[in-house]
Amino acid sequence: MGELREPWRLDQGADPEGWGGGRPLHRAAAFGSPEVVAELARRVADVDALEDGVTALWEAVLSGRPDNARALATAGADPWRPLTGGWSPGRLGLAGPTPDLFPVPEGERGLTEVEHVAAQEGRRLVAALGSICSEGTGLACVAGIDAEEAIRRLEATLVVGDELDVLVEEPYAYDMDDGPRTIGVTTVPGGCVVTQPWGYAPQMPGALQRLSVGTVCYGLYANPKSGNQGSIARNGVIEGWDLHPGGGPHPGDAPEEVLASYLYHHNAVAYSCAWAGLRVTDARAVVGPPDKWVELPERDYWSHNTTD
Repeated sequence: MGELREPWRLDQGADPEGWGGGRPLHRAAAFGSPEVVAELARRVADVDALEDGVTALWEAVLSGRPDNARALATAGADPWRPLTGGWSPGRLGLAGPTPDLFPVPEGERGLTEVEHVAAQEGRRLVAALGSICSEGTGLACVAGIDAEEAIRRLEATLVVGDELDVLVEEPYAYDMDDGPRTIGVTTVPGGCVVTQPWGYAPQMPGALQRLSVGTVCYGLYANPKSGNQGSIARNGVIEGWDLHPGGGPHPGDAPEEVLASYLYHHNAVAYSCAWAGLRVTDARAVVGPPDKWVELPERDYWSHNTTD
């Protein structure tokens, strides 16, 4: 928290209402200690002041900081104030790892059955994937088809032998702008995952269009330079591009998107799998080894139609 880490700085005139272009209490709720949160909450005029449409308590819940959330509630913050997508911090917290964070007042609705199931699946999926390093990985999470059908749609050919061994051992010896076009394909419950642990090939528009015919898929490239880039393809048409899976939620998001953004906050891979309804049981489909390594044929994969 920089200059607000020490309470004496506040005593010497540091502004508790504004610092570094934002509200210090919001930053402390997400990144600080309960002691700093409590001190700032004591000094601000309104503990439920809004920044970008949400309160500091919302930031604490979203960031998985239950101790900070409790400190704010003790200071008078309202857990049940509706905010983004109609969700309150309290109701959002019911879907998280500490559902007993706040006492639920009489008459306050809890989670719906659909939301409860989504929350359970979210916790299971995040645990199943575990702590994986996805930087540089490209994915296409495809609903309703298996690996064999994905390979057929892509017109890909099986890769085996020494060429595959060299690629897997030294993938970054290749220039990604020129190839390679080798990808992994794995059947999982609910569909299949197309992966390239070292590049963006599965998310290329031409690949997503072919994979999504008659179904939907979510593409991801965990770009080491600019962060996670997501895309949506439905029945051969690119419907969304340059999305930010694992980020948000954002003002104006629908209620179901707010919940997904909370459940998979900072977990783009889990978000992508969940969006397509894939119920992976481990990280193998993402990091390998896949069911099959295949090579894409040479073609233009970047000219694409879009509904944007």
